[in-house]
Amino acid sequence: MKTVKIGLMGFGNIGTGTYKTLEMNREIIKKNTGMDFVITRILEKDTERERGVQVTRDQFTQNPEDIFKDPDISIIIELLGGIEPATSFMLEAMKNGKHVVTANKAAVAANYDLLMDTAADHGVIFKFEASVGGGIPIISALTSVLQANDYMEILGIVNGTTNYILTQMTEFGSEYEDVLKDAQARGFAEADPTADVEGIDVANKLAILMTLAFGIRVKPEDIPRVGITGITKEDIQEAAQKNEKIKLIAAAKKDGEGKIEYSVKPMRLPADHPLAGVSNEFNAIFVRGNAVDELMFYGKGAGPLPTGSAVMGDVIEIARKTIQ
Repeated sequence: MKTVKIGLMGFGNIGTGTYKTLEMNREIIKKNTGMDFVITRILEKDTERERGVQVTRDQFTQNPEDIFKDPDISIIIELLGGIEPATSFMLEAMKNGKHVVTANKAAVAANYDLLMDTAADHGVIFKFEASVGGGIPIISALTSVLQANDYMEILGIVNGTTNYILTQMTEFGSEYEDVLKDAQARGFAEADPTADVEGIDVANKLAILMTLAFGIRVKPEDIPRVGITGITKEDIQEAAQKNEKIKLIAAAKKDGEGKIEYSVKPMRLPADHPLAGVSNEFNAIFVRGNAVDELMFYGKGAGPLPTGSAVMGDVIEIARKTIQ
């Protein structure tokens, strides 16, 4: 049986979830693929934290060159987060002939062309399914089984933190600040929630979706954006009186002349709209194509295991295409 050796950059929550996904499903992955996937090197400073997985000390390194230059490693997973040094590390990996998988929406949104071009120039594959929607396979769908469509519209709830906050405000009449504190206590919101509540995270994801669906490159910072910090319980109640729900929506729509209109902002949706029923930390992405009509993809849009599932799916797909 062929062994596929993997380098992992970043061993936080998502890195641990990816490692755990492989560990707990190793036998079924071997059965389905005929290959044994092994994470042999991990770039991580914190080697002492208990993560609930079996890792040996000699797997760790603090030198990325140990991964880039290892001739036995064929695929590198980047889960460091942020634009830098993540982008530079991914580019260096590609230049050393490594295929790259990432969940890093900020880096992909900021440097999509550079990453794709570098992969092509060095004959390697770059995949990023987990960068949008966690475990929801939206990127694979847009670029494979749905690619015969002319996409007309994409609407998405693609941030679990803000959706949790708005759901709690809707169901219990709570104030924004109170729900934010609860979300932070439950681990649904970061200590600094700015990227989530101001829509920055959503703008990164929408930029990626627009590139894939409409073939246009829009910088995340150029997407009109309004977060949820100004939403009050009175706004929620007023919407409810009109049988509507407020959701933070990533939206991109083609008008009659083919121009793409896009935004990230809270929207009032009719209570019977497919996205209105998406609650708490769940995500959903609504797609309308001229051939397939309307589809909705729903599931856990974040979290260590759902995201790890998407990461490992990309790894397996690369191995199927490149390893005989």
